[in-house]
Amino acid sequence: MKFETFVALRYLRARRKQTIVSVISVISIIGIAAGVMALIIALALSTGFKEDIQAKILGTTSAINLLRIDGTYIPEYEEVMKRVGDVPHVTGSAPAIFNPVFISSSGRNQGAALKGVNPAWESTISDFFLRVTQANPDALESSAPASVDGIMIGKEMARSLGVSAGDVLDVFYPMGRLTPLGMSASKKTFRVVAVFESGLWDIDSNWAYVNIDAARRLFSFPAGSASVIQFRTDDLENVEEIAEDIRLKAGSDFITTTWIEQNKPLFSALKLEKLVLFLTIGLIVFVASLNIVTTLIMMVLEKQGDIAILAAMGATAKTIQRVFMLQGLIIGIMGTALGNMLGIGISWILDAYKVIRLEAEVYSIPYVPFHVRIWDAVLVSITAILISYLATIYPARSAAKLNPVEVLRYE
Repeated sequence: MKFETFVALRYLRARRKQTIVSVISVISIIGIAAGVMALIIALALSTGFKEDIQAKILGTTSAINLLRIDGTYIPEYEEVMKRVGDVPHVTGSAPAIFNPVFISSSGRNQGAALKGVNPAWESTISDFFLRVTQANPDALESSAPASVDGIMIGKEMARSLGVSAGDVLDVFYPMGRLTPLGMSASKKTFRVVAVFESGLWDIDSNWAYVNIDAARRLFSFPAGSASVIQFRTDDLENVEEIAEDIRLKAGSDFITTTWIEQNKPLFSALKLEKLVLFLTIGLIVFVASLNIVTTLIMMVLEKQGDIAILAAMGATAKTIQRVFMLQGLIIGIMGTALGNMLGIGISWILDAYKVIRLEAEVYSIPYVPFHVRIWDAVLVSITAILISYLATIYPARSAAKLNPVEVLRYE
């Protein structure tokens, strides 16, 4: 063990004449621990919320969508899919038809987003069909009975309409033509074959799924057409570049959108929130580090005699300075270690036991998830220790500048 470390540890462990110095040292450790703990929990909350929302969005929607630039349907989607099939990092593709509709059942009505899908292909671009809670998604493969097509609706929509698997619904789609009786609409009856739960309130309350052939009949689309081609990728970090590759191969008549663009306001807000949390709660660590300054200044005053003796025995100013800097660092490291243990432990408990419940209608998720990322903990720890180190500079230099002759004269 180095001389400076040995002396620094002895000073921290030794009984002091001034009890207040010991108290302030403990307060410094607790203050830094509280700041680190709060920062880790706050970042775990922000990360958990973002990752949970992201997983649920990608579980029910595609990473990339390809649409015609004029907003009309894609007449021969299979040909387009062949043209873009060899784009790197694309792991799946599927056609779909999207349109807003009006759903009615037993006097209860609500608007919805209807999505026509091919169930076999849809499973290649999202995990949605694994989330079905009632019936079997294979029922969308064909009409059962023959005159009534199947429809899958969200759990919240089923509750709002008062229906369950086996009940029938009327779906209306405005055709855009005015008649003497008002706007004409296409109407089709569907049987509920499944009720799903995605975990996102917006999807569970507003989305409905039917077979793509049934959607074509309702919206008067020709056979072999779709309104969008969806893609899955194994490289979400570079989804913008992959989307551009798809667009270039598809042709000038097409545009692409990504899951990031569609949810940009949400994830931009979460990113800003994380930064604000880091800066705001980081002030707790900064304030706690001021206690280190106080502790070391008082210790320098208490240990003037010891410092003078060390200097008289040959200890250099740099050696004395390092002794007190090490003391401050030890306090910072102890507080950081304690804060990490508490922060990670509390985050795990809050996440594992779903302690903080939320209103799903407002926040889209039923509870607050806490996910601790190792790099967040490392960044917090480095920041806390760095602040603790900076707090030692002034008192350590003050100790190094003491004149041993003047001090020993009055001992």
